[in-house]
Amino acid sequence: MASELCKTISVARLEKHKNLFLNYRNLHHFPLELLKDEGLQYLERLYMKRNSLTTLPENLAQKLPNLVELYLHSNNIVVVPEAIGSLVKLQCLDLSDNALQIVCPEIGRLRALRHLRLANNQLQFLPPDLGRSRELQYVYVDNNIHLKGLPSYLYNKVIGCSGCGAPIQVSEVKLLSFSSGQLTVFLPAEVKAIGTENDHVLPLQELAMRSLHHTYHTFLKDLNFLSPISLPRSLLELLHCPLGHCHRCSEPMFTIVYPKLFPLRETPMAGLHQGRTTVSFVAYCCSTQCLQTFDLLS
Repeated sequence: MASELCKTISVARLEKHKNLFLNYRNLHHFPLELLKDEGLQYLERLYMKRNSLTTLPENLAQKLPNLVELYLHSNNIVVVPEAIGSLVKLQCLDLSDNALQIVCPEIGRLRALRHLRLANNQLQFLPPDLGRSRELQYVYVDNNIHLKGLPSYLYNKVIGCSGCGAPIQVSEVKLLSFSSGQLTVFLPAEVKAIGTENDHVLPLQELAMRSLHHTYHTFLKDLNFLSPISLPRSLLELLHCPLGHCHRCSEPMFTIVYPKLFPLRETPMAGLHQGRTTVSFVAYCCSTQCLQTFDLLS
């Protein structure tokens, strides 16, 4: 089996194939042959359905830089590395029927992505920026039973969310949650605090992070100017990768969000799902002002 696999990949490399089918190969690890030397620079579509993969390599984008479609349906993938955000040409990503509990924020920043399939996983939240790109039009998260909140950016997209929103004991989950009436949603792990309409001043750390981000992006255009000596590594990483952007004004947010819930059943989209889901759209705002003025339907 191993020799046959190597031969298949070698032929694809030599003949500069654009499509490679590695479905039903009982793969437990990403094939090293795919990552050898320069990788497969011409490959555009990779099919690896129904294997036993648990993760993806960090250098995937470096070795397969021209991937347009990546099909990983029915594996055992628990974690998707942040490096997937470097697949700048990726238009279709299928991670349905895996074991994902978290979707890394970098997936929400894939600017060419049009189709995202995450059905039948174990997700409890989605990145706040998912759907911010206008290119993303189709998102399927069906049967993530504990997923209760969809970023408001996904409103007016084609979404599949049947079988989402089952009750769960909040004490069982080490995530911040936000409640409005009888609705409760879990917030991304990166969120450290939840703001309310009664907050008039942002926490000092959040103010500092936003000021630094604005200063360096406005005047220096490059956050690489900062070093771990001038700023702790944890804060430096946050500056490079905010937890999300305000759904009202696009201001970057780093530690705190001001969430607002819009039950799907109270939107014009309710008829499309016919009661098969109890999820809400979540608007992640940067301040009380944006929280008060954000309107999902406007």
